[in-house]
Amino acid sequence: MQVGSADCIVTSRKVVGMISDTVRCLRPINKCIATLMTLLIFCLLLGCLTGLRSLTPPAVVCWSAHLGWLNLAGTKLAFMNRPVTLILLSLLAVAELIADKLPKTPARTAPTGLIARVVLGCLCGVALATGEGVKLLVPASVGFIGALIGTFLGYKTRHTLVFRAHIPDFAVAIAEDVIAVAGSFLIASHL
Repeated sequence: MQVGSADCIVTSRKVVGMISDTVRCLRPINKCIATLMTLLIFCLLLGCLTGLRSLTPPAVVCWSAHLGWLNLAGTKLAFMNRPVTLILLSLLAVAELIADKLPKTPARTAPTGLIARVVLGCLCGVALATGEGVKLLVPASVGFIGALIGTFLGYKTRHTLVFRAHIPDFAVAIAEDVIAVAGSFLIASHL
């Protein structure tokens, strides 16, 4: 049996057709993976920002739900879209921004501050995952890890800038405030 050029063309067309069908089937999977990876990066970054200012990212999550950027309606986190929660977390976030400048404020790495940061980092991760309809364990864990990174990296950076670079503590604290607020809103606006 001889194989002619017409048979090769037919066979190659079938192979090309099968490959293009496979690629078409994989496009939704690739988009799903890209969406999940983006979500996890946002959870990590919000967690890191929670390490800088524990109440700013949760307050911004409330604002993003209020502004319609994040859909929490009908979920267990729907309370974050209520006006009382929005006002309370916003006021607490402002109070934290002020309290951070006071000399008697404990270090963010102290047990109470650290626990608050990791719990609120988890909450931010869970809120983003809930808004996207994703399972909660991995985003919560990523928010937790981000909060640990942000807490210790922020503490070390601030300590180094103040004691080695001789930058006034107040200036470094203001820079952290700007990073926490602007970064949180930047992430929330891209949900």
